[in-house]
Amino acid sequence: MVTDLTIRYVESDTKGRYSSEIEGVPGEAELTISKATPQLIIADHTFVPETLRGKGSAMALIQRLIADAREKKQRIVPLCPFVRAYSEKHKDELSDVIQW
Repeated sequence: MVTDLTIRYVESDTKGRYSSEIEGVPGEAELTISKATPQLIIADHTFVPETLRGKGSAMALIQRLIADAREKKQRIVPLCPFVRAYSEKHKDELSDVIQW
């Protein structure tokens, strides 16, 4: 993982957006969520521009999403194909946070 990666999170009542940037690299990766209930969120979209691919941006966003959900005692519905693939690969360790 890149050490000079910055992750930001902004939210509204019904949506949330994680974004990441790497110092000196143009572009911004994102992972968006929808809030179904206070305890249930839907990971609905991940995008990484070509300039950031292969640098760990998307993985860092997923890990932050999972950490935040655990802290807030939320469950994640992995609708986004990238989040879903990661969740399936790590099913046992994510059983407390992923809602299938």
